[in-house]
Amino acid sequence: MSDWIIYALLSAVAAALATVFAKIGLQNVDSLTATALRSIVMTLLAFIVLYSYRGFSDLFKLTRLEYLFIVMSGLAGGASWIFYFIALQRGEASKVALIDRTSVLFVLLLSILILGEELTLKKLVATLLVFTALIILLT
Repeated sequence: MSDWIIYALLSAVAAALATVFAKIGLQNVDSLTATALRSIVMTLLAFIVLYSYRGFSDLFKLTRLEYLFIVMSGLAGGASWIFYFIALQRGEASKVALIDRTSVLFVLLLSILILGEELTLKKLVATLLVFTALIILLT
């Protein structure tokens, strides 16, 4: 098994734990306050791991274009967290998480349109299955 698959699975488990812990933590806390606190914790963790493994020198080796797209990714990710926490506070965790995971459908579409990745029959069938499963689980 490729190492990226293991990391992707670990990411999925961590995301599931993050959702469950957030739902519990949002009982009496405003979603924006919780998102801000979560962002601080995640930033600290990211810098601790970066420093532990590589130091900070790589931060100064990026091009302007790399900085731009990483900042844009951070803005999109931050917006995603804000919307996710608002939805999580107002809805059922399992349903919010299901809808959030439809991001895979948007990634597929954008990867074809922006990154020029190939749309194969396998990807198309898998996308239709994911979408169908979402509809079934939400109704």
